[in-house]
Amino acid sequence: MKRILLGTLFAAVSINAMAEAPGGPNCGWGNMLFEGQRGTPAHFLASTTNGTSGNATFGMTSGTNGCSTKASLTYGGKSWLAMNGMMNELSEDMAQGQGEALTTYAVVMGVAPEDRARFASVTHEHFQQIFNSADVNAETVHTNTLAVLKTDPQLAKYATEA
Repeated sequence: MKRILLGTLFAAVSINAMAEAPGGPNCGWGNMLFEGQRGTPAHFLASTTNGTSGNATFGMTSGTNGCSTKASLTYGGKSWLAMNGMMNELSEDMAQGQGEALTTYAVVMGVAPEDRARFASVTHEHFQQIFNSADVNAETVHTNTLAVLKTDPQLAKYATEA
């Protein structure tokens, strides 16, 4: 059941993630073809057109097709932890020092397989610091996790805002 929930979670996050397109919001033939249109279908078709033809990549390297790589990429989506009640599952796994949600969190944070046991151990040891209140939100959990990782010599390299 946990695997189904995690799969659903990642599918929902990937479908709903709305970051600025690489190369900028005006980049690629898809954006040109569907210019002025709104809604998920138009965005999906523009993205598919850009992705399948490779024209956005060409535009970014050549400075054509309305593309630019000068601006910083942004992400305005919601934290994956807040989706589908993952906070409860993560808190249970972290309190136990093991579990699928905790492993998934480590993977999402980019923790290498050889460091995941240490990640589970350290987050378990600092559970009270990471989940510091009953009504803690996902952003606070993530910020607290990063703070804990920064104090561990082996895991400090993963303590970056991504």
